[in-house]
Amino acid sequence: MKEHFNPNKQHTISNAVNISGTGLHTGALVDMKLNPANPGFGIQFQRVDLQGKPVIKADCDLVTDTSRGTTLQVGEARVSTVEHLLAALVGMGIDNALVELNGPEIPIMDGSAQPFVEILEEAGVEEQEAAKIWYSIDENIYHYDEEKRVEMVVMPSANFSVTALIDFNSPVLGTQYAQLKNIRDFKSEIASCRTFSFLHELEALLDHNLIKGGDINNAIIVVDRPVTDKEMERLAKVFKRDKVEVKSSGYLNNVELRFPNEPARHKLLDIVGDLALIGYPIKGRILANRPGHSSNVAFAKVIKNHIKKNRHVKDVPVYDYMQPPVYSIEQIEKTLPHRYPFLLVDKIIDLTDTSIVGVKNVTFNEQFFQGHFPGNPVMPGVLQIEALAQTGGILCINLMGEGTYDTYFLKIDNCKFKQMVRPGDTLLLKMELNGPIRRGLCDMHGTVYANGKVATEADMVAQVVKRQ
Repeated sequence: MKEHFNPNKQHTISNAVNISGTGLHTGALVDMKLNPANPGFGIQFQRVDLQGKPVIKADCDLVTDTSRGTTLQVGEARVSTVEHLLAALVGMGIDNALVELNGPEIPIMDGSAQPFVEILEEAGVEEQEAAKIWYSIDENIYHYDEEKRVEMVVMPSANFSVTALIDFNSPVLGTQYAQLKNIRDFKSEIASCRTFSFLHELEALLDHNLIKGGDINNAIIVVDRPVTDKEMERLAKVFKRDKVEVKSSGYLNNVELRFPNEPARHKLLDIVGDLALIGYPIKGRILANRPGHSSNVAFAKVIKNHIKKNRHVKDVPVYDYMQPPVYSIEQIEKTLPHRYPFLLVDKIIDLTDTSIVGVKNVTFNEQFFQGHFPGNPVMPGVLQIEALAQTGGILCINLMGEGTYDTYFLKIDNCKFKQMVRPGDTLLLKMELNGPIRRGLCDMHGTVYANGKVATEADMVAQVVKRQ
């Protein structure tokens, strides 16, 4: 990442870029093309070699296999070994990209994320207009796997960081530890670290006709037991070498490690890639003991479910009545054409280029309570939507520059009323742009909060028109 990189904005690549290589397990030669994508698109894979060119989203709920890498699948369409590419995209700050493939597996390249980082740098990283919405972890979230002795936790933190510990009871590897304190260090500290395998695992994979694309140049082979000449001959044949050998360091062909703890760093790389499948960028400190793909994906699902369950509570705006408003009622009346009894916003307490928060104090004196459930007063849901619309109108008009404008709402979708609003409630009216305003059209998501809970929400589209 460059020094001026803005982590609070979404990013894509500036230009399409291509790379080709062999799939580790299938041995198939795969051509891969990375394309720029619009804000909010996320990371999606497209199998251009299959009928209909199906698209598979990078989503932990679509993972179907984690035996020797992470595989995504929709219907009959699969994409395997996605974790190294996803780690490179996260490490380079790329939020939106379409990955086209003419085969079932991401090329293994040298077994690390470095080749993908290099092509992303070649493509260029482009900042987009849309804000990047981070989910800040506010409580410890755990995942345990007693059978595999895996422990994973994400704790509250102002940044995204990862610490990985591995212990395979191996005299060669020993106990290793790796840490990524800031994602900006991914390229220099983590990206080049290659995948590794133990010799006994390698032999089992060969027996099952896997790792057809394997090579001693794209994986570190750990040898922690005596090996016969016959086994060496078999490995030389598999890897198309005249000779392979094990030196005193315990690695096949005495491969030079890029870091003393390269295996632990690669496990950390896998965590970064697999947790990209959460679908939300998170801020939190991750500690992982004995991680692996199945545990990473299970942990991603736990975090994703936590976010889905709690994100509305997390998004509740903070209202400090002691602070002066951004817009007073007098300023609101200068912006909107509405007047009593149809002006439903009392003040604006927060305003950015992508969101706005208004306040509506609901009192028993509201004129609509006289006829809406007399004796059991409830604020009509349609008026809550109108209050959101007026708040969103101020946001849109504020972004239009000089001139006088009005907003006319064209469409309301996905409207849900979740709890009743009664006299005495203070409503916080939050409207967020789903994307940049184009040709005067504003696509927004609105939420009404009452007593710290979501009362109403809806997606709205409005048109901003200049007054004549």
